[in-house]
Amino acid sequence: MPEYVIGRLTEALNEEGRPVRGSSILVLGVAYKKNVDDPRESPALELIERLEGLGAVVSYNDPHIPRIPPMRAYDLDHTSVDLTEEILASSDVLLLVTDHGAYDPAWIARHARLIVDTRNLFGGLDETTARIVKA
Repeated sequence: MPEYVIGRLTEALNEEGRPVRGSSILVLGVAYKKNVDDPRESPALELIERLEGLGAVVSYNDPHIPRIPPMRAYDLDHTSVDLTEEILASSDVLLLVTDHGAYDPAWIARHARLIVDTRNLFGGLDETTARIVKA
């Protein structure tokens, strides 16, 4: 699935006239499942590693994981950023990986420009400023 998600993200950026290289990508949720604090086996880790390998500038937010710990398969030196209007507006794309209950989809979609949604968290929203792409 990470390959499929990266393909959808790449297509979405291309439609905006942006390459992956140099794009600012905010990953929402690095835990392996909703509302837990365990990143082991999370697809977010592989996604971050691959996107950085493609030249993207990747940051993440996860209310349950303030820092990604070193693991056997991944050594990502990342700390969770605050989820603010400014961070959302300045990111080229938001990639939702884990749909934590703390996330307010309507608020996020009002401030983000482009969202790639792997969990259908943003489905059914009426008014947003973001373009939402399902992955």
